[in-house]
Amino acid sequence: METVAQIPKYNLSEEQEKKLILREYRALLRSLKSKLKPGDRKTIRLAFEMAADAHKTMRRKSGEPYILHPLAVARICVEEIGLGIRSTICSLLHDTVEDTDISLEEVERDFGNEIARIVDGLTKISNVIDVNASKQAENFKKILLTLTDDPRVILIKLADRLHNMRTLESMKREKQLKIASETVYVYAPLAHRMGLYNIKTEMEDLAMKFLEPETYKEIAQKLAETKRERTKYINEFIKPLDEKLEKTGFDFEIYGRPKSIHSIWTKMKKKGVAFEEVYDLFAIRVILKSPAEREKEDCWKVYSLITDEYTPSPERLRDWLSNPKSNGYEALHTTVMGPEGRWVEVQIRTKRMNEIAEKGLAAHWNGPDESRFDKWFQQIREVISAEGTDGIDFLQDFKTSFLAEEIYVYTPKGDVKMLPVGSTALDFAFSIHSAIGVKCIGAKLNHKLVPISQKLRSGDQVEIITSNKQKPSEDWLTFVVTAKAKSKIKDALKEEKRKIAEDGKYTLQKKLEGTGAAFSQHNIDEVVSWYKLSSPLDLFYQVAIKNIDLKDLKEFKVHGDRLEPPKPVKQLPELKPEVVPTISKKETELIIFGESSDKIVYNLANCCKPIPGDDVFGFVTTGKGLTIHRTNCPNAAKLLANYGHRVVKTKWAKNKEISFLTGLRIIGLDDVGVVNKITNLISGEMKINIAAITIEAKEGLFEGNMKVYVHDKEELDDLVSKLRALTGIHSVDRFDTETL
Repeated sequence: METVAQIPKYNLSEEQEKKLILREYRALLRSLKSKLKPGDRKTIRLAFEMAADAHKTMRRKSGEPYILHPLAVARICVEEIGLGIRSTICSLLHDTVEDTDISLEEVERDFGNEIARIVDGLTKISNVIDVNASKQAENFKKILLTLTDDPRVILIKLADRLHNMRTLESMKREKQLKIASETVYVYAPLAHRMGLYNIKTEMEDLAMKFLEPETYKEIAQKLAETKRERTKYINEFIKPLDEKLEKTGFDFEIYGRPKSIHSIWTKMKKKGVAFEEVYDLFAIRVILKSPAEREKEDCWKVYSLITDEYTPSPERLRDWLSNPKSNGYEALHTTVMGPEGRWVEVQIRTKRMNEIAEKGLAAHWNGPDESRFDKWFQQIREVISAEGTDGIDFLQDFKTSFLAEEIYVYTPKGDVKMLPVGSTALDFAFSIHSAIGVKCIGAKLNHKLVPISQKLRSGDQVEIITSNKQKPSEDWLTFVVTAKAKSKIKDALKEEKRKIAEDGKYTLQKKLEGTGAAFSQHNIDEVVSWYKLSSPLDLFYQVAIKNIDLKDLKEFKVHGDRLEPPKPVKQLPELKPEVVPTISKKETELIIFGESSDKIVYNLANCCKPIPGDDVFGFVTTGKGLTIHRTNCPNAAKLLANYGHRVVKTKWAKNKEISFLTGLRIIGLDDVGVVNKITNLISGEMKINIAAITIEAKEGLFEGNMKVYVHDKEELDDLVSKLRALTGIHSVDRFDTETL
């Protein structure tokens, strides 16, 4: 059954609204109290009044006055990101230029060039990220250019997106799906990369609440049910550490922190386990108040005290003291064996490090570590400046190169290079210099010879081997992961194509002149057009590699020195243009297997195998019409975020005539007759057809994978419920039949 957004009722009077707006404004001023200088209060008041007047006739989808949104964004910037007066003013004005009659010139006149520049950046981002058309993939370069001009633009945009996620209940379901998908696909990783871990976590949880509401509620409920037991365990774990740290004379805080619902769900999926089998539902955090010169020493001393009490797992030690993350994060993470044989993660950091962990980039603002971000921004500028990168490819490259987890790799001289997880020796070569990358023929990894495609791990020492005879090839693009490497390889391949094309150009010139036609721009364009090629360069290249037979030129007529092409137009088979079917969807809703289903071609996606009752959306697919996906499909976030204009609202109609194949994974005790119990329930009691079944038994447990035909999700849920009720059954989970 499709989840329908519950729109909260809004019924405040005009007088109550005025009081609410004033209360929020005063709360903003209180949060700024420690940062206010003489004259600041007056400037903020001016910005507030300008925004309030500009938005006075506007309402949000919830019905509340629009001005409450910029006020909320400003408070997030101050209280949760740690920004100051200028960012507050920009937050209050961030929608004025785009949505009202206020001009950028007026903003500059009243608040100066710096404020106007940031507001202009925010306006450009708003124009780029159009939820209705979801164009951010194609225009993402513009956003990143704005980021590198002034990072505060993106910090304010993250605050804006966070508030929109917090108030997403009032939007229509299809808008919820698109906005939540964009958030989890782009904004949450960006918040993470900029060190805003709390915001990243909340964005992921809120997105999951709308993308996978049932799973979200189930995990939230189980967390609430186990809270008392968890608190008791945390107190038991902390007690001996508390005593040791007190005795040693440290000034500290120690507490347990619950893991987010999204991270728990990610772990459940990754390990294929139920909630009850995820033991690290929390982490212990130790915050030290240490002077700057003793920070590292104190953190290691505390690590020693903790590992004296509890046995550590050596392979799970993470030292971000010696090599902080590129977003500035510093800490020691370790995992130890606690009471009852349970693994517990412990995070050790100082108060200064904790400030960086919570405020990210803002904690570095104009500080000694700002160069860390300057370097990151410079790398982004290099990638943005690359020509000819498709918007979708750019977004994927950006996520892989700049938003992913990092590894630390060493040069032979001991210099550290930070690369995304999954990077190869060739990525490392390009990170040193593009000239080294294009000549790379191999590498020495920890003094052993390895191919250029060898994946690297943190701590590896890499020496690049080059040859002047080496040239980049297309297959390099299949294993490099960094945007810089991909961009430089594509540039080198284009340059190589140009060189090859010169031979084709000469050949074509001789052929044209042999027919009496001139080697002119007109004649070249006629041949390009006849073959349906994109440019003269493509024509010369196709001639050079003999993909075009120049005997075809005999079919052309020559008038004077000009060519006249024959009809019909010649077309190379491999160069057919992509045609995407379009579906008009202004407030339309397609009903699958209902009255309108015979009017449109549709397919059920193989990646998620939807069945009636699943929360679904339609996606217009090249050459295939409409493809139906579950909203929690592994590919959903990418499709909704990148191609929102191809998404069609879809729902199921009742139809008991058709059955759908789906998969169930059953784990339980390996008992006599267990297979009979399962098959009797499915085939006998519930009259459901079994398409395939495999059972494996090991050490007293069995795992069964089966394909069954069901009419809809309601029937599947009923089956799962009855299977779970059987004696000895440990877990029953649905899976996509393609994975069997």
